[in-house]
Amino acid sequence: MPPSPAYRPEPRFFDLGPDYADAVQAADFPQTLLRFRNDRAAAEVGLEKLSEAEWIAAFGRFQPLPGQPGPIAMRYHGHQFRTYNPDLGDGRGFLAGQVRDVAGRLMDLGTKGSGQTPWSRGGDGRLTLKGGVREVLAASMLEAQGVPTSRAFSLIETGEALERGDEPSPTRSSVLVRLSHSHVRFGTFQRAAYLGRKDQIETLVEHVRALYHPHVAPGDAPGLLGAVVEASARLTARWIAAGFVHGVLNTDNLNVTGESFDYGPWRFLPRYEPGFTAAYFDQTGLYAFARQPEAVFWNLTQLAGCLKLVADAQPLTDALNGFGPAYIRELRAAFLMRLGVSSLGEAADQRLLDATLALLREGGEALRWEPLFFDWFGGFASSARALSGPRAKAYQGEAFDAFRFALLEHEPNRIERLEHPMFAAREPEEMLIEEVEAIWSAIDAQDDWTPLEAKLARLDGAREAWGFSA
Repeated sequence: MPPSPAYRPEPRFFDLGPDYADAVQAADFPQTLLRFRNDRAAAEVGLEKLSEAEWIAAFGRFQPLPGQPGPIAMRYHGHQFRTYNPDLGDGRGFLAGQVRDVAGRLMDLGTKGSGQTPWSRGGDGRLTLKGGVREVLAASMLEAQGVPTSRAFSLIETGEALERGDEPSPTRSSVLVRLSHSHVRFGTFQRAAYLGRKDQIETLVEHVRALYHPHVAPGDAPGLLGAVVEASARLTARWIAAGFVHGVLNTDNLNVTGESFDYGPWRFLPRYEPGFTAAYFDQTGLYAFARQPEAVFWNLTQLAGCLKLVADAQPLTDALNGFGPAYIRELRAAFLMRLGVSSLGEAADQRLLDATLALLREGGEALRWEPLFFDWFGGFASSARALSGPRAKAYQGEAFDAFRFALLEHEPNRIERLEHPMFAAREPEEMLIEEVEAIWSAIDAQDDWTPLEAKLARLDGAREAWGFSA
């Protein structure tokens, strides 16, 4: 069965030429068992009509889709925990294709675990099945919470026994495909700057401007940086409102559209904890929850440094300086979004943000993070539900009084969303590590996929209930 008429192949990254990527081949896997297929995302790019055999051929064997020239592994450098590494690049993934979605956006079909490339650096180029399951869960939760995120498009188990130092081995293998709005990373620019290639920086600026930020004038590198700063500020604010910790905010893990991707050691906050980290190897807390804005800004300064090859320093500095105000503005908007209320102006919105954080800090383990937004979604329209629910005892005292006063000022936004059956439940959908491990344990021990499927169904319901737009 061919793709639907909505399928619009447009391999634009390939137009950049061999200076930016290398043609590669996928690994020949011993088996291909389809474990997850995102038909809703597939419908957005005209691929929902593929049969299972065609899907596996495209996303397990990587036979090129119509109009696609074949996979390429992208070249990039990056700072990893603030140490520059010129030996990066797509080491276990590649760009499998590019298509237009129903909104006309250029979207990438990128892989993880598809085999070795020239940039594998001695690695096996594979992805554990557990890692694939974790990425499916992370992307689904973040999408439900309104965070700009890549989406897990396909997960296929590939029948290999992998040795890993950070989980029991041998462990099962998989190949993941994600649908993402650009894989052009900050590190893509860093590689060109490292090589002193002003011409490559100019080409990248025009490529990114034209495809992802067309409102920026041709050749306006500071204007492009400003657009990336704004998008990155929005992303960071949405992470914070979601209680999400990315874990590895290196420059090769941020892209030019402000959409998060590549979920390795991620976690969601069990409770308010500014120093909470997701990666066991982040021993200094560089990428802790509350330090994520600092990390993103530091990475933006590295991108700005690359653009100095084609632009004056002062306009680039001015664009960078927009991050702080943009982040605070976006953080207010993100918290209002999560509470389901309308803006009342900067001062009142800031009072609500401050009061919410103060209540989360005081509530601690008894309140946790996600339940507050669930209990009080819709503002005071939810007061009876919140005050009679399982966290009623947490809603008292000075911190709560300040929160209640600030929330009372704000009108509900689209109050009809409270009619969704999800809000009749006593507990929200969370994504704490204990549940993630339980879902994996069922797969690992009994090959039981029903807990994962049930969780994804509930997250899809939560996405519909919240009605957020990333």
